[in-house]
Amino acid sequence: MKTALKLVSVVVLVLAASLTCIVGSTAKQFSENSPRASTLTPAEFRDHMKQLADAWNRGDARVAADLFAEDALYSSPPNSRIHDGRQDLFEWFGGAHGRPKPMRMVWHHLVFDEEQQIGAGEYTFTYGMRTHGMVLIRFRDGKIANWREYEIESPLDWDVVVGKNQF
Repeated sequence: MKTALKLVSVVVLVLAASLTCIVGSTAKQFSENSPRASTLTPAEFRDHMKQLADAWNRGDARVAADLFAEDALYSSPPNSRIHDGRQDLFEWFGGAHGRPKPMRMVWHHLVFDEEQQIGAGEYTFTYGMRTHGMVLIRFRDGKIANWREYEIESPLDWDVVVGKNQF
């Protein structure tokens, strides 16, 4: 139990530091002089993430995959496997026949930097096992272009994992 909580603490610290650097940095590719076909507002980001969770929770791989860019990259370090492209994600999310077991995604917190089109969220995901994690998400033209998640397996409920530090 102590080892799991220490690991969660380390992951949270690393992610918090990463998010602070991302939000605080100036991204040249997203300067005012760069044209972007479609940008999201924080409200649209939250809606996008709700649509994704709803699609996963229904087992609708097509709707979930269509929220990603055609050339999207989806990773979960330290796992070296990177899902590459919308079609790969469609198959991984369950394809035409869906996954054999139900998925359950619950967002706890979502934040979004509109200028950089980068968001982050804390979540609980259940598919055979329960994981709690954080994800960094970059949008391009209104679609998810990059998804990088960090998670830890735990049978504990979210409230127990975060303990006293709930907000």
